[in-house]
Amino acid sequence: MNTLYPNPSFVWVCGMSFGAWIGMQLLMRRPEITGFISIAPPASMYDFAFLAPCPSSGLILHGTRDMVVPEPDVQKLVDRLTAQKGIKITYEKIEGANHFFDKNEADVVEMVKEYASHRMANPEGR
Repeated sequence: MNTLYPNPSFVWVCGMSFGAWIGMQLLMRRPEITGFISIAPPASMYDFAFLAPCPSSGLILHGTRDMVVPEPDVQKLVDRLTAQKGIKITYEKIEGANHFFDKNEADVVEMVKEYASHRMANPEGR
């Protein structure tokens, strides 16, 4: 991607479930990443303590009927990140969605589009 777009305005990372955990690790290793979208992060399965300090604001999406990752564990992750100075975490819950967002894919797409549009207009994440 760096070869195709050597000087991008925005560099974000996005991942779902295990991919969200991997994406957040990448966020910590690549200073050019300026934002993230984390969908159904496995906060009950993997340690996210490496996000201290978290270098960027981002979006976390979670389904209210996620039986793989309990919502209170994701809320703890959100609270920990939100407590960091200069970091804004937008936390959205999709009512009735399971871990894989079956039958809620359009909701995920719409929330990601809205968030990305807002962040591109307000790059500081506010």
